[in-house]
Amino acid sequence: MSEALLLATGAGLSTTIGSLLGISVRRPGDRFLSFTLGLSAGVMLLVSFVELLPSAMEAVGVGPVQAQICFFAGLLTYFLIDFLVPHDYIGQHDHPGGESAHVGQRKDQGLPADRLYRTGVLVAIGLSIHNFPEGMAVFVGGLEDVQVGLAIAVAIAIHNVPEGLAISAPIYAATGNRRKAFLWSFFSGVAEVLGAVLAALILLPFLTEQLLAWVLAFVAGIMVLISIDELIPSAKSFGSEHAPILGVLTGMAMMAASLHFLG
Repeated sequence: MSEALLLATGAGLSTTIGSLLGISVRRPGDRFLSFTLGLSAGVMLLVSFVELLPSAMEAVGVGPVQAQICFFAGLLTYFLIDFLVPHDYIGQHDHPGGESAHVGQRKDQGLPADRLYRTGVLVAIGLSIHNFPEGMAVFVGGLEDVQVGLAIAVAIAIHNVPEGLAISAPIYAATGNRRKAFLWSFFSGVAEVLGAVLAALILLPFLTEQLLAWVLAFVAGIMVLISIDELIPSAKSFGSEHAPILGVLTGMAMMAASLHFLG
């Protein structure tokens, strides 16, 4: 349990890396971001379909039907969160009137400081709520297998870096306050840790092989929707034609190799 919580903490607080980039007025190149977001999606897709969902289907007392029901429940749960919570991710508008914090463009030009600050805060709140189930995913993956949990944590950490940048950049541009911009990004990452802690408090007293299998299938659904609804569209939004798909293929290959060689 301690290892799973540690993985979730590391993944969540990786938002601070993006925050530091945002407040130091530096940013990685668009092609690099496009590739790494695609890589993150590839890792999460492969681990969901090759490791988590099959493990749930093969568990004693579960079977394919129950596992697939839990998988679609995870898809639906994350879809409802995405639909109900105002949420703008890098290069992506999920809600009318949202301000997208695209790293590759200066969206802050011409915007009043109060509106720019509000944009950063709304992005922080929306991403915090979206980060909550991600923390649960890392924790549950770590409970199943530390190597699987590590792979999920790395994938989520990769896409948390531009999240931190999306939060800190507009707040810093509006206020000139590095500390405030950093703290908003930090608190967004803490939501991921809280998700893992909540999963531990709820699951561990009742944890059985059957319950763990249901949760693994549920988490697989969450990660698949994160990948196809956020990561891949965001990767393509940076304008690079081939970097996103190369990232997806690389992520899948890396994950497949690690599962094979690490058992």
